[in-house]
Amino acid sequence: MINYGILKVLFGMNVIWRNCICRLRQGKVPHRCQSGVHPVAPLGSRILTDPTKVFEHNMWDHMQWSKEEEDEARKKVEENSATRVAPEEQVKFENAANKYWDTFYQTHKNKFFKNRNWLLREFPEILPVDQNTKEKLGESSWDPARSSISRTQGTETHRQETFVSSEPGSRERSASNPDLEEYSRGPRKAEQFPGSKATFRILEVGCGAGNSVFPILNTLQNIPGSFLYCCDFAPEAVELVKSHEAYSEAHCSAFIHDVCDDGLAYPFPDGTLDVILLVFVLSSIHPDRMQAVIHRLSRLLKPGGMLLFRDHGRYDNAQLRFKKGRCLSENFYVRGDGTRAYFFTKGEIHRMFCEAGLHEKQNLVDHRLQVNRKKQIQMHRVWVQGKFQKPSCWTPRSADEHALPSPD
Repeated sequence: MINYGILKVLFGMNVIWRNCICRLRQGKVPHRCQSGVHPVAPLGSRILTDPTKVFEHNMWDHMQWSKEEEDEARKKVEENSATRVAPEEQVKFENAANKYWDTFYQTHKNKFFKNRNWLLREFPEILPVDQNTKEKLGESSWDPARSSISRTQGTETHRQETFVSSEPGSRERSASNPDLEEYSRGPRKAEQFPGSKATFRILEVGCGAGNSVFPILNTLQNIPGSFLYCCDFAPEAVELVKSHEAYSEAHCSAFIHDVCDDGLAYPFPDGTLDVILLVFVLSSIHPDRMQAVIHRLSRLLKPGGMLLFRDHGRYDNAQLRFKKGRCLSENFYVRGDGTRAYFFTKGEIHRMFCEAGLHEKQNLVDHRLQVNRKKQIQMHRVWVQGKFQKPSCWTPRSADEHALPSPD
């Protein structure tokens, strides 16, 4: 027999719980800023309210640092950056950056990173917005419930504290890489470039082994008129994408490209992209080259197009773990395998993207607390996430007056 009294009580408790969560989200959880008509949703909602329960979950969202914790993090960074890598060694890491990443993918193949199923939840701008999109997404096998960023991303970014898929580069490196010359002249005619008939085009920069590519393709294949480009300057990474069973030239074009070489053309004209995805890529590029990279990518966007960004934040646990002698320059480090990582502030991201003429739609610091329950260890994770839009009248260095106030 069903006890309807108990059911009513449980239903009432569920309603109360949902209302509490809604109030918590509205009052304490920063919301994503969407373009167009995408719905607004919170960036993670697992809030630690009772410190004694910290080890009940692997990740907690929106953690507030105490002054003591921030001072301790700053002290660790001062200590591990006191000794710098020798200048001649720094030149080696810069000029051979693609070789280090190629070796990484030769060693790990596509087994190192988990698929970024959280992307479509955090960046719904990846999908075209029209009256049929919602219906078509319902036919997709992508399950939003399985891609909750507050749970899934914690595992992936824990791996990324050691390695981050990227594509740093330089003119010297690309000049010695014959594979890059295939696209050095770009498309001869607009009618001939891959995806020329598409009405919605996405580029992922630094695609690695395809951990973003295939979750995106899984959804885009149900949306007519969409096309995905992806590039990396490590030939092994691009080959891994092309050899994947889900790769289809009808929906995707993977190509070798060094974004730091402004002389290399893309296999499509400027001003043709709706979305550029720059996730855990910019941090591995030398700080002196970052601004030029953002300027170049901005030229690829259509007016109204979006550049979606996520990367390491200042005082992330990955930065604090570096040993002395691994610092290249301020907040820029080299790992044991030769790959590199920079750790950003909101202010730096604001300045670089606005300098490139993009309008700031979102710029936030995502503080998490990652927990190792077996070892009873707590680790502060810090990421920076932003969304930047190309205006209809685009000119580099023209967007500061339209951007949000510059953060610290």
